[in-house]
Amino acid sequence: MNEILFRQLAVDYCCTPEEVLDHRNHFTEHQFLEGRRRFLEGTECFLKLAVVNGKILFSGNRDIVDWCRNEYAGTGAEWFMEAKNLRKLNDRLQLDGYQIETAHPFFISESMTEISTEGHEIRWFYDDEIEQFRGDGRFDEAFAFCKDAPDVIGVAAVREGRILGMAGASADSPAMWQIGINVDPQMREAGIGKMLVTLLKNEILKKGILPFYGTSMSHIASQRVALGAGFVPAWAELATSKISRS
Repeated sequence: MNEILFRQLAVDYCCTPEEVLDHRNHFTEHQFLEGRRRFLEGTECFLKLAVVNGKILFSGNRDIVDWCRNEYAGTGAEWFMEAKNLRKLNDRLQLDGYQIETAHPFFISESMTEISTEGHEIRWFYDDEIEQFRGDGRFDEAFAFCKDAPDVIGVAAVREGRILGMAGASADSPAMWQIGINVDPQMREAGIGKMLVTLLKNEILKKGILPFYGTSMSHIASQRVALGAGFVPAWAELATSKISRS
C-alpha cells in the first residue's frame, strides 16, 4: 500500500498508520487533525468512513461511532457499500438528523505515464491564474474554488482558440492533491480527458505529491478516464451531511 496514502488516511480518520495497514475495522472519535484532507470541509464530521486494505475505518461523533462499533465490528469490507447496507446505515443516521451524502471510489497513481498531445495546444494555469475561471460552469469539476483546498494547477487542451477540456488539481492536503476533469460534451470519447489527467498527474508527481482521483460509483466514463491515465483503485469513502429542513 502506498505510504503517502496510508499516512494520509491515518490523519483523516484519527487513527495510527498501523491501524490503516492491519485487517481489523477501527472506530475513532473524530478530530480535525493537522495535515488532513480539507476539500469542501464542513464545521463538523458526524460520521465518515473509508473502505481500504480489506477493512473499514469509521470516524465521527462518539455516539454514532459507538453504534457503528456495535453493528460493524466484525463486518467485512467487500460488500459493505451494497445498497441494502447503506439503507440500514442511513436509517440510523436519520434518527440524528443526518444522511449519507456521498459514497465514492478513489484512485491513485504512483508513476508517470507518457501521453501524446499531438493536434492540441496545451495551456497551463497556476494559482491566481485559475481565478479567471471562477463561475465558469464549463469547468465545475476541474476547479472547486474551495478556500480550504485551493485550486493550484490547471491544464487545458485548446484547438483553434477553443478549450476542449480542462483538468484541475486542488491541494486537499500537503501530501495529496485531487484531480478533476471537464471535457466539452462534443469532444467526449476523443481521449481528451485521459490526456489531460495524465499530463496533470505527471506534473503533480514531479512535485513529490500523490495525485488522487474520486468519482461516483455509477460514473463509468469517469472511472475509465482514471484507469486510462494510469490510476488504480485505492479506497472508497462515505461521507454524511446534516439533513436540511428548509
